[in-house]
Amino acid sequence: MKKKSADYIGDALVLSLVLIILDLIGGFAHLRFEAWFKWLPGIILIIAVTYYCFQYGKKQTQGVTFGNVFGYGMKLTSIVAIITVIFTLISIFLIFPELKDQFIEKARTDMEAKGGYSEEMIDKGVEMTRKFFLPFAVIGAIVGTYIFGVIGSLLGAAFTKKTDPDVFQEK
Repeated sequence: MKKKSADYIGDALVLSLVLIILDLIGGFAHLRFEAWFKWLPGIILIIAVTYYCFQYGKKQTQGVTFGNVFGYGMKLTSIVAIITVIFTLISIFLIFPELKDQFIEKARTDMEAKGGYSEEMIDKGVEMTRKFFLPFAVIGAIVGTYIFGVIGSLLGAAFTKKTDPDVFQEK
């Protein structure tokens, strides 16, 4: 008999809340542009998705396959991605309205620090960043969440103990 599966929506909400709190801490503490802080949400996402996949597999009594566990992780990741996009928009427009200007200034200083760019090239790069900031932010939130979510789902599915499905069970 199959036990009730874990609630991926609840797990995704908890994980999203952790990531939102982490982002708020990073924004208010001005850590957002620190190299180590940029990787922290992704690492937490990988560890959490792996953990939730493993817990999902432990709660099942039969039919635990790589595909089932991976699918659970991807469902969880999809909910986290949706919440991440919503929070990104709220963050840009309401919580940290100065964020766009900070990213544009960071882009300018990074291009100046690299050298080899004329002032005209830097201005064009900054203007492109300004023009496409919102699409870049939304696409970055989606792609980043899915990349780390896929890694976590793969790890979780790989390390979860598998059981054979009961092919003779009536449905």
